[in-house]
Amino acid sequence: MPAPLTPRYAAIDMLRGLAMVWMTLFHFSFDLQHFGYLQANFYNDPFWTLQRTAIVSLFVFCAGLGQAVALQQGQSWGRFWKRWRQIALCALAVSAGSYLMFPNSYIYFGILHGMAVMLVVARLVMQRFGAGAVHRVDGGQRKGIVWLLWPMGTLALVLPWLALQLHAAWPGLDFLNARGWNWLGLISHKPVTEDYAPLFPWLGVMCFGLAAGQWILRRHAALLQRLGVVPSTGAAAAPLRGLALLGRWSLSYYMLHQPLLIGAFSLVAWLRQV
Repeated sequence: MPAPLTPRYAAIDMLRGLAMVWMTLFHFSFDLQHFGYLQANFYNDPFWTLQRTAIVSLFVFCAGLGQAVALQQGQSWGRFWKRWRQIALCALAVSAGSYLMFPNSYIYFGILHGMAVMLVVARLVMQRFGAGAVHRVDGGQRKGIVWLLWPMGTLALVLPWLALQLHAAWPGLDFLNARGWNWLGLISHKPVTEDYAPLFPWLGVMCFGLAAGQWILRRHAALLQRLGVVPSTGAAAAPLRGLALLGRWSLSYYMLHQPLLIGAFSLVAWLRQV
């Protein structure tokens, strides 16, 4: 007997789709620079580095919202691991592809690698403190202590700054800059890599997404449903449907968009030489 379908929240899909559109524009600009059509510094210019931070934050926040929905709908560990394996395999593919293109700065712990680790941590946290836990209070029941996610998220955001101060006081902590440890994010200098999304501080953003998602689902689920209603006609209908579709197939789109962009730029470069 097939498992019953669980409803999706189109508002979350559209928010995730917005992140994908922004990411595409960012990567398109990066590719313009890589192929010599744009003069820009994507590694130090705040105009680009702050955009990258905002895009990753929105993407990770949406992942937290998605986990809140999955747990509220009773997602099993089996379904969780099935999706997790897809993300982990895509992360390995990103590492392999980036090594071919950037052998000296390939992606060994980018956003998908970080997401794979953060999702496991978030799932375990919510099983213990959130949707998977029920606590007795005065003979009744209340939901898990989701409020803990807010201070936990704040601590995760602050940890890299604290580690930076400790590095200055204790040089022996330099081992945290090595590749075997810098996936934690407790570093004194950024590693040479094309994408870097360590556990800290990004786990904090996912905790905020989880907390916000749990709060919205408990208090304003109907509003979330209304926000996700796509009009059947009008100028906004097609763009909103497009964003929702992108958000629903975000992993597939993420894996395809850069190879297609790079392939198109490579074709243009080849045609110009013919």
